[in-house]
Amino acid sequence: MDTYIENLVETLQRAGDRTVLRRDGVGTSAADLLASIHRYARALDRMGVGRGDLVAMMAPNRPEALAVRYAAHLIGAGAVYLSVPPDPQRRARMITQFDPRFVVVFPDTVALLPPGIPEPVVAVGDVPGVDVRLDLFAAAESSEPVACRARPEDLAVVISSGGTTGVPKGSRRDFASYTAAVVVPSPPGRRQLANGKLAYLTQILVDTTLLGGGTVVLQDSYEPVATLRAIEDEHITHLFLVEPQLFDLMDHPAVDDHDLTSLQAVTHIGALAPPVLRERARARLGPVVMHTYGASEIGIVSALSPAEHDRPSRFRCAGRVAPGVDVRFRAADGTLHLTAGHVEVRSPAMAQGYRHRASEEAENFVDGWYRTGDLGEIDDEGMLRILGRAVDIGEVGDVTLADVMDTLCRRSDVRYAVGVMDPDRGVRIAAVEAWPGGTVDVDGCRATVAEVLGADVADHLQVLPVETIPRTEQGKPNRPAIREAALPTA
Repeated sequence: MDTYIENLVETLQRAGDRTVLRRDGVGTSAADLLASIHRYARALDRMGVGRGDLVAMMAPNRPEALAVRYAAHLIGAGAVYLSVPPDPQRRARMITQFDPRFVVVFPDTVALLPPGIPEPVVAVGDVPGVDVRLDLFAAAESSEPVACRARPEDLAVVISSGGTTGVPKGSRRDFASYTAAVVVPSPPGRRQLANGKLAYLTQILVDTTLLGGGTVVLQDSYEPVATLRAIEDEHITHLFLVEPQLFDLMDHPAVDDHDLTSLQAVTHIGALAPPVLRERARARLGPVVMHTYGASEIGIVSALSPAEHDRPSRFRCAGRVAPGVDVRFRAADGTLHLTAGHVEVRSPAMAQGYRHRASEEAENFVDGWYRTGDLGEIDDEGMLRILGRAVDIGEVGDVTLADVMDTLCRRSDVRYAVGVMDPDRGVRIAAVEAWPGGTVDVDGCRATVAEVLGADVADHLQVLPVETIPRTEQGKPNRPAIREAALPTA
């Protein structure tokens, strides 16, 4: 089989002078990107990098970061964009655990590098204290084509988790499974805004867009007004946002001041997104909202297209299971169930396991299936519905955090709510964010929950007003931070 990197090189060769990347209003042609890939490939090769090696990067969303990764893949080496957990010690342990040949830093990411790591560090750009300049080595090399050395069974990609509760895990894929993840249909006119961290799903979106003949517009991070401006100025057709970002964007007053007619799909991930907020997103942004369910270990499992958001029941589901993906459910007693239970997934795009995390790998990757830790069911329409984390719910049929969040978000004083479980105290915690200039009626929230979901649910619910929902580096709700903020003070 052809690996994705071979397909990408061929696609870029055909594209020639067409602009494939844009950043800060500056375009990069396919020919220029390809030349940079070949130069970096030669530089990495001269440094002794090859099949079986792993190149780690603390990377900004820049063309150079993409070129280094593609170059490593071209010569058969693996690559990982490193996540940045807030604790430097966790970052250092993550890097050591991933065991790369070296870590590549850039001027705007070097401050994130934890001190004292034993792994060699090289730079792209002028970085004080780092003497090895990979970009200068590459600049001295020829841009003539480098033959692809990647084999389907070689290590290709390690995708890092966020690490909000511990040292980030890295799900590892060979070129065969990573190719299955990114070589999927993508329209040639696609203009993908990439403003999430490359360490996560954004790298897959970038690869899929380029492989399909589209254009990627790079921004370093998400910010509502900058995102709206990019959609209008760059005629963005596809946008990916995690749950809080979507709801920030749809509620921002600047939405009405920007032309968003180019949008074809605003994809959000976050299986617990309250249905009422998904409904509001469609009403505010138009019939472009798309919902997907997946994880870094398994890729995209299911999707609900914009056209399928056509009835209230659909806003509670994660769409139809993707072709080639198998989903099964396991009951609490360990037996398999046809339509509901603990969600297990098997997919051609699934990771082979975790890099150097044997115990977690054995626990989660079992007999060719990945145990997600989620509870789910197939609804009456044949759609996959994710109920939440099994540790937060108990069993299918119990009240879910999504039920609590949706009930609260239907109140006029609550703009956004995120639910977490505190198993030690036996309570659900709902962090609630008011509309700008408003306040949340805590007693009213509990009364509403009692009326809709029952007095017992309300009696075991802590309503936590917050100015802003805490977020992780990925922009997702920071549930550990919410749990900690809700703890009683001495």
